[in-house]
Amino acid sequence: MKTPSIIHKVTRRFFLAAALVALVALVVSAPTLASADDYREFTGQIAKISKKKLIVDNRKGDKVPFVPIDTTEVTGEKTEWKKLKKKDWITVSWKFSDKPRKAYKIVVLPKRQEAGEDL
Repeated sequence: MKTPSIIHKVTRRFFLAAALVALVALVVSAPTLASADDYREFTGQIAKISKKKLIVDNRKGDKVPFVPIDTTEVTGEKTEWKKLKKKDWITVSWKFSDKPRKAYKIVVLPKRQEAGEDL
């Protein structure tokens, strides 16, 4: 039986070290991968609202629909879904994986002035 040459030993050690680095990187990034389903936020003005749906306009051309769930939390200037009105400014917390987008948390913001309005 042949003994491994120095090149084979160095190559083997290199690949073992690379595998160890990859394993450490995977363990370190695991919390980041697990949090890929964390909440995202969308801020804008309510364009349309009903008991079953909410459409938010960020005033940059995006109108995004959300649906309430049993545990939707409303905080800020108002504290109940039924008190939300068209033109209220809100931030909606939702998950990217949801289809349709579910409103997990809504923060009602103080009224903002539109660009171009007089003070």
